[in-house]
Amino acid sequence: MATTPAPPQAPPKPTWDPRRPQPPFPWLRPTIRIRLTLLYGGMFLIAGILLLSIIYLLAAQAITNGNAPLFKIVSFQELKVSSDNCPAITNQVPLADFNDAISRCADSQRHAALDNLLSRSLLALLGLAVIAFAFGYAMAGRVLSPLGRITRTARQVAGSDLSRRIELDGPDDELKELADTFDEMLERLERAFTAQQRFVGNASHELRTPLAINRTLLEVHLSDPDAPVELQQLGKTLLATNERSEQLVEGLLLLARSDNQIVERKPVDLAEVAGQAIDQVHAEAEAKGVTVRGERRPAVVQGNGVLLERIALNLVQNAVRYNVAENGWVEVTTEVLHGQAVLTVSNTGPVVPAYEIDNLFEPFRRLRTERTGSDKGVGLGLSIVRSVARAHGGHIVATPREGGGLVMRVTLPV
Repeated sequence: MATTPAPPQAPPKPTWDPRRPQPPFPWLRPTIRIRLTLLYGGMFLIAGILLLSIIYLLAAQAITNGNAPLFKIVSFQELKVSSDNCPAITNQVPLADFNDAISRCADSQRHAALDNLLSRSLLALLGLAVIAFAFGYAMAGRVLSPLGRITRTARQVAGSDLSRRIELDGPDDELKELADTFDEMLERLERAFTAQQRFVGNASHELRTPLAINRTLLEVHLSDPDAPVELQQLGKTLLATNERSEQLVEGLLLLARSDNQIVERKPVDLAEVAGQAIDQVHAEAEAKGVTVRGERRPAVVQGNGVLLERIALNLVQNAVRYNVAENGWVEVTTEVLHGQAVLTVSNTGPVVPAYEIDNLFEPFRRLRTERTGSDKGVGLGLSIVRSVARAHGGHIVATPREGGGLVMRVTLPV
């Protein structure tokens, strides 16, 4: 950002939310376990239907082949017949009708037997299908349990705990091969991150020491009252350049450290952090005629207090430095909204086009200014804010404010 005249405000574009949207019904998510269960149960159901069809056709064929009457009544003198299932069979009818009634009754009983066989078989198939789906669900869970172990380890690794390993036991199958490959990848990542941390530590010492020596030498020469005016002016310029270099080194080291997740977390109140940041920039705000206001409600998160204070300090400093010349203000608020802690810093200032928002979070990028030469910072403030927010599992969203300025909103999980 800069104080140069800005072009007309562009229409705001939708802000980007790095959080992955959740489905409206997460319990309906078609997981691999559900799909395997449906596959196992569906295969059993299809096999059961085919088996039932074959049995029914064979039974119907057997009954049809045995449709010929086994006997025939030729005389029923002194014969008394009665039937509850076939009331038409009685010795009160002629002999020819009597034999026909027996045949019709036998056919009816055969069809009833087939219907009974079909209905009972369908009920048995339904019960077995339920058992098959339950058994398939259990078996799918057992088969996929190594994948769950791999997922849990990956989540722990996402928290920068690279010492975790799966160490999967069992047969040398595809899942064990996947787990071993994942363990080898973690081993290489751990070595790489260890080397990076060692490099950051060494760079911190090697870069800070000569800058501190230069600053001490310059301060000693500037403290000499007999030094010429030209030499004092040169010393002040070199001292300002050295201070800028120190800020750049500190910003780079902090950016490198904050790119990873925070392992050790403690309760931190964003309201207290914001208050400390405001106290640090109070003198600068008064010098520029900027009023700092806003209601700060308790919003406790789990994280690193120093890094969270850096978030608030960078945002408030930017809001004060990139402001209007007269009657400027900065509003700092903290609250808990929808189960998440929110730190909002808004300010008056120059109009910021919406298409320039993403560029502000890139290192060494400013709005319509060169990469170096600015007295307002080293161009790492918002990059550090975004990195620290991501390390805490949160995100930052910037939107242009109507009339000029920005609204910075940092959202962190509580």
